Amino acid sequence: MSITTWTWILVGVTFAIYILVAIRARAVSTGAFYTAERTIHPVLNGMATGADWMSAASFISMAGMISFMGRDGSMYLLGWTGGYVLLAMLLAPYLRKYGKFTVPEFIGDRYYSQGARIISLICAIFISFTYVAGQMRGVGVVFSRFLNVPINTGVVIGMCIVFFYAVLGGMKGVTYTQVAQYCILIIAYMIPAIYISIMLTNNPIPAFGFGSSISPGGAEILNDASTQGRYLLDVLNGIHKDLGFSEYTSGVRPKIDIFFIVVALMVGTAGLPHVIIRFFTVPRIRDARASAGWALFFIVLLYTAAPAVAVFARTNFIKTVHNVHYDHAPKWLKNWESTGLIAWIDKNGDGKMQYGPGKAITGKPKYTGKTGNLGQALVSNLITTDANELYVDRDIMVLANPEIARLPNWVIALVAAGGLAAALSTAAGLLLVISASISHDLMKGVLMPSMSEKGELMWARCGAAGAVVIAGLFGIFPPGFVAQVVAFAFGLAAASFFPAIIMGIFSKKTNVYGAMTGMIAGIGFTTTYIIYFKFINPGANRPENWWFGISPEGIGAVGMIINFVLMYIVSKVTPEPPQEIQDLVERLRYPVERTTGETKISTDARKPY
Repeated sequence: MSITTWTWILVGVTFAIYILVAIRARAVSTGAFYTAERTIHPVLNGMATGADWMSAASFISMAGMISFMGRDGSMYLLGWTGGYVLLAMLLAPYLRKYGKFTVPEFIGDRYYSQGARIISLICAIFISFTYVAGQMRGVGVVFSRFLNVPINTGVVIGMCIVFFYAVLGGMKGVTYTQVAQYCILIIAYMIPAIYISIMLTNNPIPAFGFGSSISPGGAEILNDASTQGRYLLDVLNGIHKDLGFSEYTSGVRPKIDIFFIVVALMVGTAGLPHVIIRFFTVPRIRDARASAGWALFFIVLLYTAAPAVAVFARTNFIKTVHNVHYDHAPKWLKNWESTGLIAWIDKNGDGKMQYGPGKAITGKPKYTGKTGNLGQALVSNLITTDANELYVDRDIMVLANPEIARLPNWVIALVAAGGLAAALSTAAGLLLVISASISHDLMKGVLMPSMSEKGELMWARCGAAGAVVIAGLFGIFPPGFVAQVVAFAFGLAAASFFPAIIMGIFSKKTNVYGAMTGMIAGIGFTTTYIIYFKFINPGANRPENWWFGISPEGIGAVGMIINFVLMYIVSKVTPEPPQEIQDLVERLRYPVERTTGETKISTDARKPY
């Protein structure tokens, strides 16, 4: 069967599973909609957390980033993995012990202020929409290639699916759907990774395969007998040097920028509201710790394979396209040309595709419906630069990897289903955060405190429905490629939520004035910096123009520092929190009672501000 037929079958089956799970686990109360009534087993919650956290950025874009950036791309692996450890150790157990529905609710109670709650819910909505833009973009990329529909149409289809199970099922339906999505995405990621690792190195473990020697069969696949017996990374370094790139295993990005990006991703992970609320769904505090451990195990399965996938894809890609006449171009390249995510412009007129340093095209090509050489068809509408003749969107590398390696069609289709599972699972979690912020924190918590549970549930579903529509628009008009957009969301979370949560748990003296000042300054500075370099003056987005050499992807770490400093200073020169709040913080850090596994936290001290 063709790739398209296999894709329709696998995507149809997986979508049917998601819908059936959502129907069976639909939410009928606010407790079920927000926290799945705290009934989720730690192992299942670990799977759901893995699916929620491993978004389209992890599945589709991360290996693509590493593939193009080499060693510098490891900052995404380090930041996201380290951040999850930080979240599990410092935040998850305490927030579960607190026992409420949302992060803004915790901040509002801890800082005895409706104003702080409103600021935090605005931050939650802003961060979530930034993050969800990357997920919907990933959905569109998958649909555009494998189901032969325009990217925008693919986004709309994804919106409809998420709308159904997020609005109907709430957290309860989303949780069990994410368990199914995790199973699908990890199988879809690992099967081609194992397959290609065996083909190139005879090693079935991808994490070891990309550090192994190329087998005789691998040399035949690469069409280069001289590669046999040589380490795969040495071969890739040699290919890079021959083409004029720096060695794949060397780094060219400023070290200070890499450091700040890693920090922003780490603390941003620990401050992401859609990940934090997953720990509100388990029965007990110790279950929160256990589910954090299980989630880390499920995440590691994909993350240890990602560098290998990047190396396999990079090596196969260059070997199959560089200096090849377009008339003899591999089938996978012509398949992807129709999406507008890869293009060739014959600058020297020799009919061969040359791949090297520099950008082939300024501005992304758009599919016009013409057949043949898309790059040539659009040359009049694009600005060509440098000597590179190939434009390659980084988000296609994982999805195209099985095609480049000439794997069976069902494997290629399975990867498409896995990419959709990764994007939709995270999108659903983000939409629930937005929904809860609107219904529970804004409507119930601030504007209409006497609202009935039925009315709150209605607002929750309306909020989720509205969020789906806006998320779709972000997917149609994304501010960047998937991993980059997601990195911005992590920076915003680092600059706003993380300091307020961490100080709220571990500092009795931090008060409402410090928290509000820090959050506003942190997210305001970070947002301004990103908007300036990405939208107002993108031409200046170069290391020599960055503040202290820190890129927009890493500036969230600076915003976090500003937040912490202002929070400390303002709290020092303004009145201390009420004694009841200080007692609440003290109790929050006490060990749990052995008899029940819980410690009741009273929040009666919260006062409007």
